[in-house]
Amino acid sequence: MTDILIEGGRALIDGDITETSLRIAGGRIRDVGASGGRGALSIDARDLLVLPGIVDLHGDAFERQMMPRAGVDFPIDVALCDSDHQAIANGITTVFHATTWSWEPGLRSGDNATRLCEAIESLRPQLKADTRFHLRHETYNLDAEEEIIQWLGDGRVDLFAFNDHMDGTVADLAKPRKRNRMVERTGLSSEAFDQLVERIVSRADAVPASIARLAQVARQAGVRMLSHDDNSPEMRQAFRAQGVGIAEFPVNEETAREAAGGGDAIVYGAPNVVRGGSHTGWTKASDMIEKGLCSVLASDYYYPAPLLAAFRLAADGVRPLPQAWDLISAAPARATGLSDRGEIAEGRRADILLVDDAAALRPRIVAVITAGRLVHLTDADRIGTVTNAARAVAAE
Repeated sequence: MTDILIEGGRALIDGDITETSLRIAGGRIRDVGASGGRGALSIDARDLLVLPGIVDLHGDAFERQMMPRAGVDFPIDVALCDSDHQAIANGITTVFHATTWSWEPGLRSGDNATRLCEAIESLRPQLKADTRFHLRHETYNLDAEEEIIQWLGDGRVDLFAFNDHMDGTVADLAKPRKRNRMVERTGLSSEAFDQLVERIVSRADAVPASIARLAQVARQAGVRMLSHDDNSPEMRQAFRAQGVGIAEFPVNEETAREAAGGGDAIVYGAPNVVRGGSHTGWTKASDMIEKGLCSVLASDYYYPAPLLAAFRLAADGVRPLPQAWDLISAAPARATGLSDRGEIAEGRRADILLVDDAAALRPRIVAVITAGRLVHLTDADRIGTVTNAARAVAAE
């Protein structure tokens, strides 16, 4: 593994932007404030920001690579590699693929979740981003409980979320556009889909006990848990009591306040910030951030969003850039238990971005380093060796 010297950039260190140089060796940040060294690869970071890599704990944009149109499938390995390229190009160095295992067939079926998990496990060594498996369990999917328990016990799940979209599914049956989208995703006929929903809804009484069993197994396995779309303080309290410490997209302010008061991590979508509000008409993420009711931003369905959101928050005066960046790097690292990344400090994993911030609200990724490897570069003129750089200086 090549040693790398990042020279003269504006680095985010200890909550401040400081002009300095960094040395990377053995996949770690070895020297903050480094000077040149023999034989190392150098990157000229003058006029660039040097930032910790983005940690994305919830991203499902990969589904578009798997099924770009309803009923049009592509091989999972192709989809994952394409998603990896997109994540890296947008500064995401740790990605949790949020995979929904639902009671429905098709894109969000158990078979598809299994294939995706297996593909991540087999492809992980060749992917540039540190790629992890975030299992989103639809709580009405009672038939999958035994197998999910096995997965949790076997260490195949990196994050485990409790989802309940049943009320929304039932409500959308009366909305032709949304109904057609759901039916197309499953590959069922309209009549068969109605029958399936009726059967699943009839088992509602068994759902709470299933949640309790799964939460117990996840706690024992040390898997961090999330609850999705909590809609009341009581709902958040109930999940917290079962060890679910991450509130993902609470739908109203009172629920977010309950989460904050309980010390939970609170996740909202970065696209919400970039677009100026939720596409569903629910909570506005920038308002929650201003009120101290959001600690993590995730890409959700759009990989460019975390990078853009941090700079949008800074430009709008919601948070200075160092604090805005914490929402997409250090904070999600803490929430997921990844204590080796999210900050630029000696000994940390060398996940580093070089960002050109010259154009307002349009930051441009110049280079990405993951675990000490240069994996993405747009400006080749910034590359040299320390030896060559030293000779050039001496010749001036």
